[in-house]
Amino acid sequence: MRGVGVIEFGGPEVLQVVDLPEVHAAAGEVRIRVHGATVNPTDTAIRDGARAEALSKLAPPYIPGMDIAGVIDEVGAGTETDLAVGDAVMAMVIPTGSHGAYRESIVLSADSVTRAPEGSTHIEASTLPMNGLTARQSLDQLALQPGQTLAVTGAAGCYGGYVVQLAKADGLRVIADASEADEQLVKDLGADIVVRRGDDVAARIREVAPDGVDALADGAVQMQLATGAIRDGGGFVSVRGWQGDEERGITFHATSVRNYDHRADLLDRLRQQTEEGTLTLRVAVSYPPEEAAEAHRRLEAGGTRGRCVIAF
Repeated sequence: MRGVGVIEFGGPEVLQVVDLPEVHAAAGEVRIRVHGATVNPTDTAIRDGARAEALSKLAPPYIPGMDIAGVIDEVGAGTETDLAVGDAVMAMVIPTGSHGAYRESIVLSADSVTRAPEGSTHIEASTLPMNGLTARQSLDQLALQPGQTLAVTGAAGCYGGYVVQLAKADGLRVIADASEADEQLVKDLGADIVVRRGDDVAARIREVAPDGVDALADGAVQMQLATGAIRDGGGFVSVRGWQGDEERGITFHATSVRNYDHRADLLDRLRQQTEEGTLTLRVAVSYPPEEAAEAHRRLEAGGTRGRCVIAF
């Protein structure tokens, strides 16, 4: 079975097609023939060695990837699930050693897997699980009420875009940032007000929300540059674990999507919202496994709108 991984850490060029042993589903598990594995910024931490210490007790190859879509081809004996062989599904993967999304076949707990959105391709469906669940968790942590105002940085990105769309579905007023080139995209995602992105984003948000926003989701990782946009006693959520200094009663949250593993119920709600048109699946381009390095290069170059996907 083919996978894409690294033997030695480094730049995109270290990614290579590797041979992996066949896997089978045990009780409580399903096996998925993977057809799409999305490339996310978190994948580069496995490839470049940023997570080398965590992997030090595991043997290579190290397989990155947190998103898959494909078809169930095996259900473990005694598994209680309404999923069946032949179902088109999607799931988030928590990578450990060779257990990452960049592989032709993967075994996952059945409670991590749900059906793919009807009408979507495997490539499209693979872009939803991790980014969608991350956005959902950020909003759950902030716990805003309908009518309150949320600011979103990095709104043109996949995480930021899902935050905007889910926030609007939750009844929130959304102020989002964008470059001039991305302004229409962010408006189309549903933002009520779009301000220009940049290091002065807090001041730009204050121009349209003088009293400050109730909370801010920091998809652009601007951290202290963005906190000035938040009212006293508001909330801030980070996707990189940043916990700001105590200031003005702001509550800082760190989103860790690993905590939403085994939450097929939440992922299935994202599926429904996709089918309803609330969420937009955004693919930039797909690559064969042999060109995974190019997918990482494109990601790290920045400016990609939508996700690159490895197609198996």
